Amino acid sequence: MNRALPAAGISKHAAVHSLKHSFATHLLESGTDIRYIQALLGHSSIKTTAIYTHLRSDKLTRIVSPLDRLKLDE
Repeated sequence: MNRALPAAGISKHAAVHSLKHSFATHLLESGTDIRYIQALLGHSSIKTTAIYTHLRSDKLTRIVSPLDRLKLDE
């Protein structure tokens, strides 16, 4: 890991444990249900899994409410 980070051009501190966080985040962002991620990570509590998943703010701003999609008769 110590050699891989600089080789990948990553200057931010990271440890092998960081890969678990990245794995969970990528699964969630690709549409995997958080309960499946919970099972894959071996967590007994969904709260623990939520800590491992880091959401990107740019994706949060693109979420459209189902209510905004309704076509109401005018």
